[in-house]
Amino acid sequence: MIGETTPKTGIMPVTFSIETLSPIFKGELLMPESRGYDEARKVWNGMIDKRPAVIARCRNAQDVILTVNFARNHNLPVSVKGGGHNVTGNAVCDNGIMIDLSLMKSVKVDPDKQIAEVQTGATWGDFDNATQKFGLASTGGLISTTGVAGLTLGGGVGWLVRKHGLSCDNLIEAEIVTSDGKLQKINLKENPELFWGIRGGGGNFGVVTSMTFQLHKLHNVIGGMILHPQTKAKETLQFYRDFMKTAPDELTLYCALLTSPDGLPIVAMIGCYSGDIEKAATVLKPLREFGEPLADLFQQKSYIEMQTLLDGPFPHGNRYYWKSGFLKSLSDEAIDEIVSRATSVPSPGSAIILEMYGGASSREPQGGTSYPHRQSEFDLVIISNWVNREEDEKNMSWTRKFYEAMQTYSSNKVYVNALGVEGEARVKEAYGNNYSRLAALKTKYDPDNFFRLNQNISPA
Repeated sequence: MIGETTPKTGIMPVTFSIETLSPIFKGELLMPESRGYDEARKVWNGMIDKRPAVIARCRNAQDVILTVNFARNHNLPVSVKGGGHNVTGNAVCDNGIMIDLSLMKSVKVDPDKQIAEVQTGATWGDFDNATQKFGLASTGGLISTTGVAGLTLGGGVGWLVRKHGLSCDNLIEAEIVTSDGKLQKINLKENPELFWGIRGGGGNFGVVTSMTFQLHKLHNVIGGMILHPQTKAKETLQFYRDFMKTAPDELTLYCALLTSPDGLPIVAMIGCYSGDIEKAATVLKPLREFGEPLADLFQQKSYIEMQTLLDGPFPHGNRYYWKSGFLKSLSDEAIDEIVSRATSVPSPGSAIILEMYGGASSREPQGGTSYPHRQSEFDLVIISNWVNREEDEKNMSWTRKFYEAMQTYSSNKVYVNALGVEGEARVKEAYGNNYSRLAALKTKYDPDNFFRLNQNISPA
């Protein structure tokens, strides 16, 4: 069987034989002419339009090993798609092999040990549906279609981040296929340095095929939104800043400037309280008594309902572009700039989000992690979200100018999962003092930078 790309402008066709791979590959090999190819190459961000020479839809770790070896032997670029939810589109490559893990979705829960073993094509929706059957959960993303692996490898924030730490903090074991085609088990005792590296270092060291997480008892939560008119945005952001100084770890709360479905500019405090339900009224009382809200939508709900709360506003296939960074402080001057920029947002689907972590996420787990940003700072995420290709430049330009205007207030730190295609300097900001240690680890496990379609750490 011969594989050949269907070239786009500026992309040279690649021809190679996959006869050595296809007889022993248990999954599906999709070529550009194959049924299902176009659907398989799509990711969450509708701006991404890349055409792999082959999409290898793996069924198990052995398929991953075969694909890695084949790509290395034929000098082909490799991308790895778990959930495909990241804005960069690094999950898809042109003229190479895309390792698609979406057929590997098993979630095995051990309720006695309170752990879950997850294949890395699973989404957080898959994870939550399996673990909640036993009244258990672990820190997962804010949108249920996000992949478990991609989020965790970059750190991983979610509604439980202040109570139970980052997703990577709850990772207790993994299996990874490294660039030499070997499958390795990694944890605090076996290959602990590589385990440290994947807890925040992204996909730089190989293809993670399974992950084991620590789980925590959790049934219902109190969650939702409290909405205020955007004319009160400054006062609301000031209240949010001051309230979070003493908020309990059981409450994760973000603040966002949005446009309501009926076109009204609003500011929303969006949160989840995962503590003792009897104490919720006392914890939430200051939020509910602040100002004159348009709506108070906080209520008791299942954790799965909480996890899917934001799925609707950020659907698969829309066009997304974002910029982000931690602020030195949420000063009144920074708030004024944010509120001012919000008035000119070009798309009603866009969001300006302030996220405050702290709590358990400020404390490193046993063995440490390569995720470095443990300080309690506000993360500003400017998410442009629109539908029509003709509006690309307008939305991207607004986002870039907003981000540039906020540099006065920036701490020059960024969460790697909220990073776009922004170059080596920004990747170094994402890893701070851990970068040199990660570069040494990259040199050991991937000296030729075989896994480079990511927020890339160059070999030392």
